[in-house]
Amino acid sequence: MKWLAAALAVAVILLQYRVWISADGVREVERLKRAVATQRADNEQLAERNRQLAAEVRDLKTGMDALEERARSDLGMIARNETFYQVVPARPADTSHSPARTAAVR
Repeated sequence: MKWLAAALAVAVILLQYRVWISADGVREVERLKRAVATQRADNEQLAERNRQLAAEVRDLKTGMDALEERARSDLGMIARNETFYQVVPARPADTSHSPARTAAVR
C-alpha cells in the first residue's frame, strides 16, 4: 500500500511540474493571452483605419467636394475663376554684420 501511495505522489508531482514549470504550462498560456490581447488591439486600430478609408472612398466616388479638396491639397490645383495668391513669410533681418554683434564677439 505504501508503494501505491508513493507512486501516486510521484505521479501528482510530475503532473504539477508539467502544469506549473514546463514550457507548455501556465506560463505559455499567460504568454498566449497577452499575445491575443495585443493582436486584438492591433486589429481594432486597423479596423478603424479601414472604416475611415472606406468612408473616404465613398466620398470620392459620390461627391465632388472630397475630390475637389483632394485636388487642392495634394495637387495644388485651383478652380476656374479663382486667383492664386502665395504668401511668403518675411525673412528675418540679417544680424550677422551688426555692430552690436561684432562688439560682443570680440
